[in-house]
Amino acid sequence: MKKILVSTLAAIAISSTAFAGVNNQTGCGLGAMLIKDDSSAVMLALQATTNGTSGNQTFGITSGTLGCKKTKLVMNERAEEFVAANMDTLAKEIAMGEGETIETLAELLNVEDVETFASTLQANYNKIYASQNVEMSDVLDSISATAL
Repeated sequence: MKKILVSTLAAIAISSTAFAGVNNQTGCGLGAMLIKDDSSAVMLALQATTNGTSGNQTFGITSGTLGCKKTKLVMNERAEEFVAANMDTLAKEIAMGEGETIETLAELLNVEDVETFASTLQANYNKIYASQNVEMSDVLDSISATAL
């Protein structure tokens, strides 16, 4: 009986929040869409766990669904996933103008002159990372506008 009651309460809680906005702490994905209560670490962990275990965040990023923002310029999915997974490292390397992350991104984007690509990214760092809360799609859009 307890299991039925808990399941019913969970279903009601989830269905009442399914159409709300996305939480910026755990990113986009099904977990952030369904679990809107971000008042505690437990709820944030549930959001992140739902995103991670079902693999829906990657789908949302590449398809522009589940509250995820898709890039304006259509790039290959591997580049989008790579940038999403390496945002911090990429920012540091762009600031330095060199690094393995930049080289990998250049390869994924079929850039032949990696040195020019890296120096162009470095020169446009403030355009690429216009704010502290920049998202993967914004970074890729800025890279495509400035360096490709």
